[in-house]
Amino acid sequence: MRYRTGLGLAAMLCLAAAATAEAKTAGEPASADEARTAARFERIADSPPQLRMFLQAMPKGGDLHNHASGSVYAEDYLRWAAERGYCVAADSHRIVRPPCEAPGSVAARDLASRDYAAYSRAIDALSMRNAALPDFDRFFASFDGFRAVSADDAGRVVAAARELAADDQVAYLELMSMPRSAQGLLDAAKASGQDGGDPDALLAVLAPLLPAAIAEARAELDRDEAAFAASHACASAAAKPACAVEVRYQIPVPRHRPPAQAFAAMVFGFALVQADPRWVGVNIVGPEHHPVAQRDYSLHMRLFAYLKQRHPTVPLSLHAGEQTLGLVAPRELRYHVREAVTVAGARRIGHGVDIAYETDARAVLERMARERIAVEINLSSNAAILGVQGARHPLRAYLDAGVPVVLATDDQGVLRSDMTHEYQRAVQEQGLRYAQLKQLARDSLEYAFLAGDSLWQGRAGGARVDACARDIAAPACAALLQASAKARLQWRLEQEFARFERGQR
Repeated sequence: MRYRTGLGLAAMLCLAAAATAEAKTAGEPASADEARTAARFERIADSPPQLRMFLQAMPKGGDLHNHASGSVYAEDYLRWAAERGYCVAADSHRIVRPPCEAPGSVAARDLASRDYAAYSRAIDALSMRNAALPDFDRFFASFDGFRAVSADDAGRVVAAARELAADDQVAYLELMSMPRSAQGLLDAAKASGQDGGDPDALLAVLAPLLPAAIAEARAELDRDEAAFAASHACASAAAKPACAVEVRYQIPVPRHRPPAQAFAAMVFGFALVQADPRWVGVNIVGPEHHPVAQRDYSLHMRLFAYLKQRHPTVPLSLHAGEQTLGLVAPRELRYHVREAVTVAGARRIGHGVDIAYETDARAVLERMARERIAVEINLSSNAAILGVQGARHPLRAYLDAGVPVVLATDDQGVLRSDMTHEYQRAVQEQGLRYAQLKQLARDSLEYAFLAGDSLWQGRAGGARVDACARDIAAPACAALLQASAKARLQWRLEQEFARFERGQR
């Protein structure tokens, strides 16, 4: 980021000498503070209020699966709509642009004060509040309800996501958000008349448009970052907590669009990641059960592979297996996770709910474990959209197979959730204990698409790399922390855990 976030390196190293004595090094047992914290966790794990307070204060590392627009709560969107003079449609309760004309729509600024019942219905329409779950159609329809606001102010959306993360002890976000400048490429792909079957020819159409689109995306983010830094006093001693939340971006590819447009979004994403380190990956999003998404699934994986050959360093985190028996025909459950791994070369899998239905699921799990391909688990999302929760959820199957697992929010505003609630569900529904939660938090940074080397030799939380093995303040370790955004955030997390565990007395 272009402004100061979190503890500066010098401040981190000043704290290091005191923290090193308490930090766990290779081969040592858990510290007394960690053991005491785990014991307290066991005492309060069956009390939802006490567990919530414990987990609210617990450091959680990163949120690697977060759709930026879906992370904002409906109340915020309605407030922004009121400030902009937007309207709320009387029939659908969606936010629409002016003019506001009765009886078709009402001014958003009048809703809360003059018609609470309509205001409440609008919140329900823009989220999953009061939904009879599961309801995948309502979930995806929610985004259409606030798109008029979210599409107009991406910077404000990201600021809200950072504020929520700061409140929830989340230090790092990977946000899925599409810059407006991509639209020209999607339009050109549509006008080309191609079906995605000849990527060389389609790439030739798109390549001349890329430099301008990339330049505008970077300029747009520059403006948004500057506005955020100013509004939150990030360069001052009075910086707000959200300034300390590191943010990187993924480009979302719309899987339910015609394949030429999906390919155009991929091309834009790969080019942007290569051009600017603030963008760190490419994803594919949208309802996986959509008939176009089903029809083109294997084509999408081949197109990703095509671009990976040209840009091998660009990481992919792909939504795959966000479906279940009954939602789609059994044949559609057999190959999605496998092809995302073996064909597209994904480094992380989003959701992976249908893993048990995959052909030779054990081999897929073994490969993910062997190649350290992490799975992003979204418990509230999977319950609300698919009805998969509790013992039916494959989180335990991934852990038992040795696959790296991270917890994520997906769309916390739409789902009326937060990261603390995801951790609480992991305890109450999946039976995870404190040591496992701590590992998940560490792995959320280990498998983040952050630049630089890891602080850890192997398993996150195990042996530190040689440069930092004995003394985190040693010159060689200081050089690593200076060069590696990943290692800096990992060390920050260790300090946060040390403070958290000291407080559990």
